[in-house]
Amino acid sequence: MTIKTSNLTQEPLILAVETSSRTGSVAIAIGDKMLAETAFSGPARHSTELFPSIQQLLDQFNRKCHEINQVYISIGPGSFTGLRIATTLVKMMHLANAAKIVTVDTLDCIAANVTGNLKLETQNSKLKIAPILDAKRNQFFTAVYEYHPCISNNTYQNSESLVQGIWKKILPDTMMTAEQFIERFTADDHIVCLLGDGLLYHKDKFKTTPPGRIKFLDQKYWSPQAGKVHLLGWQKALAGQFADPVTLVPNYLRLPEPEEKLKQQIP
Repeated sequence: MTIKTSNLTQEPLILAVETSSRTGSVAIAIGDKMLAETAFSGPARHSTELFPSIQQLLDQFNRKCHEINQVYISIGPGSFTGLRIATTLVKMMHLANAAKIVTVDTLDCIAANVTGNLKLETQNSKLKIAPILDAKRNQFFTAVYEYHPCISNNTYQNSESLVQGIWKKILPDTMMTAEQFIERFTADDHIVCLLGDGLLYHKDKFKTTPPGRIKFLDQKYWSPQAGKVHLLGWQKALAGQFADPVTLVPNYLRLPEPEEKLKQQIP
């Protein structure tokens, strides 16, 4: 896609970064128009491919790092290391360029992969989706979203409200086991569609689910993407919802394991 930059000089140059999951990605955009997105070559390549990927995208459009006005990141939950990498990056760019920061919920980004193109959305008004990210120790991070077919899909509000105007978040980000999830969300007549790379570790644990209550979406919907970080982040930027770089911390949902053990040892 070719965009005439001269027509967009009043719009901010935006960098979007997704490093909260197994496979990271970056994107650049001008205002609401995404110029390009690139995914890292494989899992756990965040630290080695983040900066080369950013530079490659900037070079592709003859832009410089100091021209970036805004940086959007997925803030978690997710990989502790990946979240720290992204948080450090945006703090550095704020100090260097005074770049404004927008944070987007990782589970919201995954939910945003499921748009009006998914046939299930129009076939079942009682549809729910639940992104799954591995949290270790037999648990996963999740949130639950309910499909609202009559809402404009051009509206994004916040984590507690709507994702792209399609999905209403009815369960905030939390940690649970498959057994807890099944007990809570398969008792009614809703279909719950699961997605997210946490299914690589937890999918088999849903074998005891009542027939027809849970479906697994195709893997093309599983990974959060920098393009979705930009999509949701732009709506927050329009609403002036910028993060404070001084107080910004990742949304871990729980302490990293070494810190948790240390906390338990302190009387």
